[in-house]
Amino acid sequence: MKKFIIPILALLIAAACTPKLRDGDYTLTVLSTNDMHGTFFDSTYAGGGIRRSVFAMNHYIDSVRADQGRENVLLVDAGDCIQGDDATYYFNFVDTVTTHVFSRIVDYMDYDAVAVGNHDIEAGHPVYDRVAEDLRRADAPFLAGNAIRVSDGKPYFPLYKVVRRAGVKIAILGYTNANIKSWLSDEIWSGMDFVSIREIAQRDVDAVREKVHPDVVVVTMHSACGYGDGTKLEAEALDAFNSVSGIDFLVCGHDHRPYVETRDSSALLNSGSHSRYVAQGKMHFKVDGGKIVSRSFETCLIPVKAEMADPVMREHFREDYLAVKHFTLAEVGSLGVTVRTKDAFAGMCPYINLMHTLCLESTDADVSFAAPLTYNKEIPEGPVLFKDLFTFYPFENQLYVINMTGEEILKYLEFSYDLWVNTVSSAGEHVLKIKNRDDPRTQQKGWSFTGRTYNFSSAGGINYTVDITRPAGERIRISSMADGTPFDPARTYKVAVTSYRANGGGGHLQAAGIDTGKIEERTVGRYPEIRVILYNYLKEHGAIDLESISDSSVIGSWSFVPESIARPAVERDMKLVFGEK
Repeated sequence: MKKFIIPILALLIAAACTPKLRDGDYTLTVLSTNDMHGTFFDSTYAGGGIRRSVFAMNHYIDSVRADQGRENVLLVDAGDCIQGDDATYYFNFVDTVTTHVFSRIVDYMDYDAVAVGNHDIEAGHPVYDRVAEDLRRADAPFLAGNAIRVSDGKPYFPLYKVVRRAGVKIAILGYTNANIKSWLSDEIWSGMDFVSIREIAQRDVDAVREKVHPDVVVVTMHSACGYGDGTKLEAEALDAFNSVSGIDFLVCGHDHRPYVETRDSSALLNSGSHSRYVAQGKMHFKVDGGKIVSRSFETCLIPVKAEMADPVMREHFREDYLAVKHFTLAEVGSLGVTVRTKDAFAGMCPYINLMHTLCLESTDADVSFAAPLTYNKEIPEGPVLFKDLFTFYPFENQLYVINMTGEEILKYLEFSYDLWVNTVSSAGEHVLKIKNRDDPRTQQKGWSFTGRTYNFSSAGGINYTVDITRPAGERIRISSMADGTPFDPARTYKVAVTSYRANGGGGHLQAAGIDTGKIEERTVGRYPEIRVILYNYLKEHGAIDLESISDSSVIGSWSFVPESIARPAVERDMKLVFGEK
């Protein structure tokens, strides 16, 4: 019998050490952030401007903790933190010795856990593996229970963490976006596979409840809200919210859509993006006989005020800010023409012409595809600073060259322009697909595009027209290659695309009948990140002038036709969306 003494004693000690809930009424506050995309500092680095930032979010978070007691507040994030800004680039790829600034911010703000975002994975193994280790030491782990290690079938990142707040035991489970393989090159996520959240969430919640017996379960996932109909792999939050039992709070992100929802037994929190809001949820619960016998929820979105940046936190990270500022304000070349990114929605423009020039001149591609990845910003004529490169190209996408037939190129363009324009018969109709409704993703008030503008992809290297009076599938007429030689639908061409497109992002290649799961069979060239190609172009040429990026024998030409309808209609639509300027 002696051999059973130690296990029995261990169980008794564990039971004695587990605090019993005292009877009474309590409130647990959950604060969430997501998709901050590197908006750590409140300064815009140049010109003295300020912006909404993590510093300002911290001001509000600290005020809640002071009011309600730190022991009653939980703080979690839903991912996409280490991409999108000069600061993330600097600590991802330039200063790789100092502990990453994001990890130190998480530690400073006392986050409890962070879900892994697809753009966090985009930074590559050396970056996210380093950050994951930093966060582990800070006791705020990167969580992603659906990122499965290929070698042993176990999660690459932890599935969950247990904490105590408001006197109760809380299990925090985390997931990343299940659609990562459709956007990122396989070497970036090597050693992992990604499974649907909705397929495993119930199993995981049940297993964690059985193992650690939490009083409250919080799930943080980098997945968009979606429609709750199970149709979108990248948008599984409402799927889980509707179908998985045993979740008290579901925190999500990815779609940049500020949204909260309260139900009888649970709450959903999505703070949007770029430090615009803090999402807040409260669970009011009653304990009777040592158990929670009732719970109710309330949620809200707290607007972040740029001017309320925490001065103590700002001073704490001042040296980091100065290092990033010094790096990002370095002059890398000059512009001979003012570049406005919004011009890309109306037709050919210097912004997209430059992208096509880079793609075609730095590769042996015959054709290039490029889309406006920055919605509405301006880079003035004159010196180009390193920070301006993020306006030209905000993502860490590589450049691929793949084989496509002329027919596939045509189908690709038909799909793209169907996202972009309507079929019209007069200049009084809307050529651009716009609608009079606020867009929370872009913060656009009033008229906005109905589709995601980063999918409005045009082609370089060919001459073509887009007939807005024709139905979808019959709009594109390709007259020739850029050099005047015939375009052949049956011929195979080398086509420059981003790694995002090559791996299926936006659905363009799939619409052309291409299996992006087998894209390697078509890939004939891989090149550096497009921002690096732009940087090298500036270092080599010194300047970007209008003539050098407008050579029709290289980039070709395209236009909306008939011009008598298209020109006035597009001009009017652009004014509705962007104003008179």
